Amino acid sequence: MNRIDRISAILIQLQSRRVVKASDIAERFDISLRTVYRDVKTLEEAGVPIIGEAGVGYSIMDGYRLPPVMFTREEATAFLTAEKFVEKLTDSETSANYQSAMYKVKAVLRSADKHALEDIDSNIAVLRSRNHRPEDADHNTLQPILNGITNKSVLGLDYFALHSQEHTTRHVEPVGIFFSEGKWHLIAFCRLRNDYRDFRVDRIKKLYTTGLKFEQEHPTLKQYLSQVAKEQKLHTVVIRVDSSACAFIDSQKYYSGFVSQENVGNAVQMTFLTHSIEGFARWYLMFGDKASIVESDFLKDKVRTILDGVLKNVPVDNLQLT
Repeated sequence: MNRIDRISAILIQLQSRRVVKASDIAERFDISLRTVYRDVKTLEEAGVPIIGEAGVGYSIMDGYRLPPVMFTREEATAFLTAEKFVEKLTDSETSANYQSAMYKVKAVLRSADKHALEDIDSNIAVLRSRNHRPEDADHNTLQPILNGITNKSVLGLDYFALHSQEHTTRHVEPVGIFFSEGKWHLIAFCRLRNDYRDFRVDRIKKLYTTGLKFEQEHPTLKQYLSQVAKEQKLHTVVIRVDSSACAFIDSQKYYSGFVSQENVGNAVQMTFLTHSIEGFARWYLMFGDKASIVESDFLKDKVRTILDGVLKNVPVDNLQLT
């Protein structure tokens, strides 16, 4: 990227956030802090009212606006691709809001780019898995949750906990949401449990604003997830799977903590990091006749325990062996 394009991009970045750190600009463009300072000075000399505070970052004076930004064809195509994901993987209200934003993006495109976007629209698709349904499509919970995070509003939840099979009413202070393994999750401080909890959004039967505000400062979602990852004890598991069975588990392995694999003769040796040996053992038994455990005594013990339970329910005397 030449310097003129970089300076224009820095200006757009400064307009996109309230405060932008010099280190963030340097990381984005892979340049030194000295170069960042020089580029920002160039913008100031061009008349852009930039406010800089040591140790905080840069911001643009309130009220300063530039004409609408022009998007490249590649950027517009990226927006279109994202629209397909939003349509299939969020609720109807979020999808409608994104679609409205897309009309504004398309409105500033050149005619040739508009035609190109229309041509490629039918050639991009996101397909749901058979067991996936639109996340909370009927209740439209994602936008109220996001508003609660922004406004520091205490939210009320009528929630169904799968592990206890209980319906409970909670008042929570929302921290953030994330999408994982086909489901949206809400991380919030639960006033009932007096601790942080992970709520599956599709198990929220009703969501409402209580009218209360919370003052407590919570960690960011990134900080919370990072801390949880540190606290969880991960187990290393290595299994060897016959090549003939690999095709049947290829898409499932990522849900079980897949790390890497290598070919070993007529088999594939796979390495995993998992926080649930029992969950991994039950998944392993789905194809256990075509695999062997190379590493993890914990896994071997758990598989034996599960098999012992199976044999108790299906006595060997009742089996017809051939």
